[in-house]
Amino acid sequence: MTDAMPKAPAIAGARPVLITGGAGFIGSNLADRLAGEGHDVHVYDALSRPGVASNLEWLRRRHPRRISATIADVRDAAGLAAAAGEAEAVFHLAAQVAVTTSLVDPREDFDINLAASFNLLDALRRRGGGVPLVFASTNKVYGDLGDVTLDLLGDAYVPRDPAVRARGVGEDRPLDFHTPYGCSKGAADQYVLDFGRSFGVPTAVLRMSCIYGQRQMGTEDQGWVAHFILRALRGEPISIYGDGCQVRDVLDVGDAVEAYVAAWRRIGAVSGRAFNLGGGPANAISLRQLLAHVGDITGRPVETRYADWRAGDQRYYVSDTGRASRELGLGPARPWREGVAALADWLRQERASGGRVAAPAPEQASA
Repeated sequence: MTDAMPKAPAIAGARPVLITGGAGFIGSNLADRLAGEGHDVHVYDALSRPGVASNLEWLRRRHPRRISATIADVRDAAGLAAAAGEAEAVFHLAAQVAVTTSLVDPREDFDINLAASFNLLDALRRRGGGVPLVFASTNKVYGDLGDVTLDLLGDAYVPRDPAVRARGVGEDRPLDFHTPYGCSKGAADQYVLDFGRSFGVPTAVLRMSCIYGQRQMGTEDQGWVAHFILRALRGEPISIYGDGCQVRDVLDVGDAVEAYVAAWRRIGAVSGRAFNLGGGPANAISLRQLLAHVGDITGRPVETRYADWRAGDQRYYVSDTGRASRELGLGPARPWREGVAALADWLRQERASGGRVAAPAPEQASA
């Protein structure tokens, strides 16, 4: 199913870059970057998440001649194949993103994350011509990392193994899918790599840790950095699953977009490869550490409540970013304190202007 909105005028002879989930948080930032560089961008999005319609409006205002859109579900195999048939390159970001939702409705999670990804890959295989695809995967492909021995140091878990503590989790870590979400994203991750190996479709996989930044929705299931800031700005309590000492490496969305663009530009060299994408050890923080920083930013302590751990939650995950830095040519990540302060400023401005982020958000969050 597609909407009746016309596509933006295209440059003669040019083919658009297709971004599934292109109106979402990362997708809209990526679309903005590519359109700003002169690419025609085809946003394919169901607009099912709160706030993403305003992201599409924002893109159209900024790039009226570069952004076209198909409002459709990735489960529409024919519509997805038609979009892929016109594309110069594909960034596949559309997904069911919540572990909790996958536990409630594993069939929907499977259909969106795995079946749709397979259909997209097969459309590119049948089309031929070497159209590259860069896939948004997740650190959840490594499971709960329960075999990594941790020590509690202050308000954060740290690995006992000094090598893991210094570098983080590398791509040679065995895959271990937990929860339906981990299975669907992990299986799609492997299909993407194998279509490069078996059929010559140029593909690359980015296994993301926690990405934050402007245009982030911030809900209980995704976008915990923005969610914490929003709750704090409104003076509302924040509920934490677990003890709050779980650690993630956070990465500003501008750095994430740089990695996606680099993977496309270097697809000939990196096809069939997976890269961990995160802030690395220098940007590794616990939930409690972020809450303390948010309190400093807002000028008042953040009220917190605690609930039980969630299924499959990792007490520690930090990306070893060495491979991505070397092979994608990435520079140092933006320091997290600087990036979080910038996000807080943007959220304040959005709230003051009556933007979409002023709407109430769900209370609870996990990393």
